[in-house]
Amino acid sequence: MIELAPAQKRRQAERLTEAAPVLAAAYGQALGRWLGDPVLRLVGRPIITECYRSAERQNELYRQGRSMPGPIVTYKRGGESNHNLGPPTPALDVAFQLADGSVSWSALLLSKFARLMKYADARVVWGGDWPSFRDRPHFELLSAQKGGPGRE
Repeated sequence: MIELAPAQKRRQAERLTEAAPVLAAAYGQALGRWLGDPVLRLVGRPIITECYRSAERQNELYRQGRSMPGPIVTYKRGGESNHNLGPPTPALDVAFQLADGSVSWSALLLSKFARLMKYADARVVWGGDWPSFRDRPHFELLSAQKGGPGRE
């Protein structure tokens, strides 16, 4: 099993406290099921990469792929994203720490984790299910969608 360093464990715990309690509980249940599976826990460990996001951070991400290098990762400006609500926030992003220490946003791993998240709580919406701009790392609570799903 892939173990997190103490500082990584602390940061994961901090990020989880930023999430709405229902979302945090769903993540905790999905994580437990993932780590309890002997095959899944060997391929990578789910980690929260972002939860609450300030308007400034949201604007920084919005500039990516536009006025800054990199691919477009969001279509929402500061104040428009569900990540900007709270804390606690109704949105979180997930990636996977691999055995070599690298981080992966594998569509396959995210789709497997999404099944566990949606099984944990039917109110969890996965960005990979959106009809346009599939935001696979993104999970949010259905009741929190102020701007509607998609293009986070």
